Amino acid sequence: MAINRIFNIADLPLEVAILLIAGLMMLITGILLFPVSTGVLPYYENGLYGLLLFIFALQIVTLGKTPFGDMSRSKPLIVIGVIIAAIGIVVCFIPNLLSQIPRILLFICFTPGGFFLLLQMFLSQEKLRTWVKFGGIFKHLIVGCGAVYVLSIIIGLLVLIHNLLSIAMTAAFGLIFGIAIIYLALVLRKIYLTYPEAENTNPGTVELSTDKMMLLVTGVFMLLLGILLIPVNLGQLPFSGSAQLGLLMVIFSIQMLASGSTPIGSFPRSWLIIIFGLLFAALGIITSIIPGILVKPLTILIGVLNILGGCITLVKTLFPRLKKPQKSGGQVPPILQKLFVTQFIMGFLSILFGSSMLVSHLLPGLVVGVVLFANGCILLYLMSILLILDKMIKQKAVMSDASS
Repeated sequence: MAINRIFNIADLPLEVAILLIAGLMMLITGILLFPVSTGVLPYYENGLYGLLLFIFALQIVTLGKTPFGDMSRSKPLIVIGVIIAAIGIVVCFIPNLLSQIPRILLFICFTPGGFFLLLQMFLSQEKLRTWVKFGGIFKHLIVGCGAVYVLSIIIGLLVLIHNLLSIAMTAAFGLIFGIAIIYLALVLRKIYLTYPEAENTNPGTVELSTDKMMLLVTGVFMLLLGILLIPVNLGQLPFSGSAQLGLLMVIFSIQMLASGSTPIGSFPRSWLIIIFGLLFAALGIITSIIPGILVKPLTILIGVLNILGGCITLVKTLFPRLKKPQKSGGQVPPILQKLFVTQFIMGFLSILFGSSMLVSHLLPGLVVGVVLFANGCILLYLMSILLILDKMIKQKAVMSDASS
């Protein structure tokens, strides 16, 4: 019976999914910092900072949730979120390139942001006072939010002031913070299931679904990786291969948790997919923070997934055309022709990238950079095509309603 349940569709809101990954991130960091404090394991600080900035950006872009509260998902807010995501990506890849900027940004997000949210919770008519009146699960919401906000203030200070506490004490706070975030995520899930109207009350003016938002973020990731690999291969910049793999695994995990989308195709968003998504996130977090520890197995995994995903994309793209040849006189709409070409190129580039990961020196480093840059461009172009198709479908629906 329990085994069958993992194939059921998961009732996991996007906000809860992102919070679970954030909580897992802090939990794993707290655990790993204990052996780091004794010198047993190495530690890549920028990997953690980049991941945290990326998660903050993801909340802004997909949910309109900023470190200072909920905002309408407008175009300027999306741009700010993408910029923060780009900074997080660069921080992960290139050690110490941006100096103190990531620490200052994280301090602002954690400490003033946490204080502002705590203040908002106490002063807002719709929060603490209302939650106390409702009681029940809302008492747990008060505890969860209060703990996360207070610990957020402390974590921000620990990020800004390096030697404020010992590494072991910092690890303890990170561990507790992770537990608090996961606790809050589980409480929010129960509330959203009981009161569905409480979720996504302010969708904003930007009509971008979660899938398209993830295409945008993944496209930016590929673009930046491709651009940065050029000076890296010319010996002008250092590079963290571990953090690159780790962030890519985290992106995979978010796609799986958000919509059931995997590197080899889309699946029903079952609990099994959620479990795999959390496993991918855990592996990505570990390899981002501890350099070199999982590089070989993750390189093979990502390489194989890219090749399989590319092959499946090519088969899905070409097979319908081979099976059902176009009738004479029939015309394929230009937008669908563009979609076909885009998917074909994307599948080919995915196979090329996966092969370069499995076979060392198959492609020169500069060529890999160009392939990744092209992949990023194709993903962003695909997003624009899908947006046009959505508009065409809506216009057709409006016209059919008007005619009837």
